[in-house]
Amino acid sequence: MDEASVDEPLLRVRGLYKSFGAVQALTDVNLDLPVGEVLALSGDNGAGKSVLIKCISGIHEPERGQIVWEGRPVRIRTPHDSAALGIETVYQDLALADNLDIVQNMFLGRERLRHRMLDEDEMERAAAETLAGLRVTSVRSIRQPVGSLSGGQRQSVAVAKAVMWNSKLVIMDEPTAALGVTQTAQVLDLVRRLRDQGLSVLMISHNLNDVFAVADRIAVLYLGKMVAQDKTSTFDRQSVVEYMTTGGLGVTTTGLPSDPGALSHDAD
Repeated sequence: MDEASVDEPLLRVRGLYKSFGAVQALTDVNLDLPVGEVLALSGDNGAGKSVLIKCISGIHEPERGQIVWEGRPVRIRTPHDSAALGIETVYQDLALADNLDIVQNMFLGRERLRHRMLDEDEMERAAAETLAGLRVTSVRSIRQPVGSLSGGQRQSVAVAKAVMWNSKLVIMDEPTAALGVTQTAQVLDLVRRLRDQGLSVLMISHNLNDVFAVADRIAVLYLGKMVAQDKTSTFDRQSVVEYMTTGGLGVTTTGLPSDPGALSHDAD
């Protein structure tokens, strides 16, 4: 039956371990991310959130464990490997060049050529089309320098750059950090639009207001272990804080909850 393939998560992580010398950064981590959903990854500083997304995006290679992409095991050793699968990562520093304009940033390292010359018209068209598809309308011109943009606009450009390349999963590292209320709302709307277009989003966030505003699912890391993972409706803010700061609510789990109702007693 096709139902099994429909239920198969886009990304499945099983038994992931990663250490740096004597420091065990990830221990037996499991994670499921369904197609077309937003998963918020929460945890205190040093919980292993950045290490986990860097394993998925090809920056780090885990010592043990398995990553399953669209139902088949894959080995992601480089960022090129993750990009080839359809995984794009927007890090907190955004990796944008302030002296280049929006079009140049979106095609940086992936420039389109025609007769061995830069195809400026085609790049402008594709950039404008992508921004319009995400309803990013606040920029004055796609030829204005990125250095002149607000924080929310910069985040929008970085996300648009990520989704241009047939991506299926966009990983966002603290996308609303240091943004004001209006700019934060713009970025959260952008996350919703990615989901509306059928993309999956893995979002690291400390801001629980943002998490509960857009996430379909929440996963919490504590000292390198996945201590909670379920639909957002099974959590409230207090339960997430407790998982982040103590690793449990009187029950310690090291992977996916075996009891689907294990977290439901803390729901609103």
